[in-house]
Amino acid sequence: MARVLGRLTALKVEKLKEAGMYADGGGLYLRVTKDGTKNWVFRFMLNKRPRWMGLGPVALFGLQEARGRALDARRLRHDGVDPIETRRASRIQQRLEAAKAISFDECCSAYIKANRAGWRNAKHGAQWESTLATYASPVVGALPVQTIDTGLVLKVLEPIWADKPETASRVRQRIERVLDWARVRGYRTGENPARWKGHLDKLLPATAKVRRVVHHAALPYGEMPGFLADLRQQEGVAARALEFLVLTAGRTGEVIGARWTEVNRHDKTWQVPGERMKAGREHRVPLSARALAILEETYALRHADDGFLFPGAKHGKPLSNMAFLMLLRRMSRDDLTAHGFRSSFRDWVAERTNFPAEVAEIALAHTVSDKTVAAYSRTDLFERRRRLMQQWSVFCTAMPQEKRGNVTALSRPQS
Repeated sequence: MARVLGRLTALKVEKLKEAGMYADGGGLYLRVTKDGTKNWVFRFMLNKRPRWMGLGPVALFGLQEARGRALDARRLRHDGVDPIETRRASRIQQRLEAAKAISFDECCSAYIKANRAGWRNAKHGAQWESTLATYASPVVGALPVQTIDTGLVLKVLEPIWADKPETASRVRQRIERVLDWARVRGYRTGENPARWKGHLDKLLPATAKVRRVVHHAALPYGEMPGFLADLRQQEGVAARALEFLVLTAGRTGEVIGARWTEVNRHDKTWQVPGERMKAGREHRVPLSARALAILEETYALRHADDGFLFPGAKHGKPLSNMAFLMLLRRMSRDDLTAHGFRSSFRDWVAERTNFPAEVAEIALAHTVSDKTVAAYSRTDLFERRRRLMQQWSVFCTAMPQEKRGNVTALSRPQS
């Protein structure tokens, strides 16, 4: 029996209002939904099971166009091809063709924008942008993301893999995540060329084997009293902030971002929130008498709307990350870094006090093993740290050796 085609007319298609499926023949149907929406569907059999393929809305495709689309699908079925899979493959190819206009840099920007809200702080996002812009963009930034292969990834990584292994490792991880994002979004296909396990680990040595320990320039602790005496002669907020950093053994970001709401002058403590700590955990810092005196000096500079302990030149902004570096340059101490003062403190604890190493490590907000933490109660540990930081302050603010003359040296501090 011959198949009946052309059952519908353009007028009938226009007038049909009742919900249902209306056959035109050859597998083409007009589907009318309960809300009056009309669209075309093509029914065919695959592996003895019916499948339905959407051909578009009536508002875009008239009866004759729908019949043409159905005819194309029937021809594919005649050749044993699934028209739905063919269309899906065609759409993927179209997206890949469009991706040729999407560069790696554009994907980086989109990835960072999509993930920024979930990152711990703004600094993390800035580090992403900085590392990718510095190392990846000059090599692959302008290239279509689909074209990036193992050779290009190696071209980014090999120049820095031995000299800057930690940075190179971060760059690789960030490239890998951007390329994964691009694959999920349909901008590229295939394996990720920045993948480490089972791929780049066969081409590059593990960073642990090439990692070089780089120490921040540190001042020998014996020179600290003289340095702080010179520092106290410097004018400005940066000088007070740097002395506060030395006395608290804090990191630059922790100090310049500190706010008055974190300080309890009655309890003589500074509570740094976890989002500003490297380890992501809240850190309580005991304040020595001199550290509190510095805060008294800067209290008059506070702004109610921003509340920074050490406000920057621009209203509502803290000190710049470069403030300490520029200050040290003005003091002709280019040989030092702000971070290096933490090493000075650690060396002093080890060589001039009887405090356990774990107390110093916690004072520096380093991660300490759970067994060690369990050995000390929170109150006992904090009180030990309070005594430690006060002794550090006394040592740092003592009269410099060259100005003591015949003054008898202080006895070794005890824990």
